[in-house]
Amino acid sequence: MLYLNEKDIKELVELKEIIQIIEGTLDIYERKEFVMPDRIVINNNDELYAYMPCFTRDSKGTKILTLFHDNIEKGLPILQGVMLLNNTKTGKIDCILDGAAVTALRTGAVGAVGIKYTTEQEHRSVGVVGAGVQGFYQCIYAAIVRNIRKINIFDINKNKATDLKRLLEKHLNNAEIKICIDTKELVKESEIIITTTTATNPVIPDNKALLKNKHFIGIGSYKPDMMEYPRSLFELLNEVYIDVDYAKKESGDLVIPIREGWISESMIKTLGSAIKSNNVNNTGTTFYKSVGMALFDLRVADYIFNKAIEKNIGQKLTE
Repeated sequence: MLYLNEKDIKELVELKEIIQIIEGTLDIYERKEFVMPDRIVINNNDELYAYMPCFTRDSKGTKILTLFHDNIEKGLPILQGVMLLNNTKTGKIDCILDGAAVTALRTGAVGAVGIKYTTEQEHRSVGVVGAGVQGFYQCIYAAIVRNIRKINIFDINKNKATDLKRLLEKHLNNAEIKICIDTKELVKESEIIITTTTATNPVIPDNKALLKNKHFIGIGSYKPDMMEYPRSLFELLNEVYIDVDYAKKESGDLVIPIREGWISESMIKTLGSAIKSNNVNNTGTTFYKSVGMALFDLRVADYIFNKAIEKNIGQKLTE
């Protein structure tokens, strides 16, 4: 049995390869070549416990996560957890991976695939709302699929915004990094806007003229009462792209607009199906909403595990 911590995982991965894996996973999802039961999510006040099994012909595993929002005050990441990979023939655990690291890497890549297909290739500026771990990875991945020259940041916590600016400056030498005073400034100065918050009220201004011809990537909202985007955005859209079908039931950024009649369910299509039919719109105003799925985690974890075996990295645990 192998254990891979965050350091091991970061040493092993190539971000471009993870983007390719996510693209391939969207195709597997459309072909329905997997078994993925509904994830078990238990809410206990501000604590969330999630159990996400998934199986394909070539890999089997389960991600177990906790989200403790009070961890912010303790200087700890909100998200903690592990990813377990089972031997496909015996069911024995072959590998235990740091679940937070797997989640961060695959979610960044999911956003990057959204950018790749729903934005124009010549775009050079990106704005990120939310300066946490995912804010960092979304920017790093965006710079892989687009020649990003300017990154605009906004967070209600100014210290977090400053910390993200410094971190990005270490990794992205060719981009100007700016902290915006509000999201109005951020949207105005960005062609691509990524939201990574857990807000229950829109963090983007309800201003149709401001939002027109912008490209939005929604990463944060994963519960029906969470919503990052205002009504004005939905009135500008001809279609909405999602990563998985159940996003329509999980994210308030889809649940509420459908319920209120701002969009029809027929406007919503999976990105994988649109890619397959070569029918993805990347002009005008676009919106891609991700809630994630265990199939992403399984495929990325399997990739990391195989790399670890190849490079003899990780801690072998006594069985």
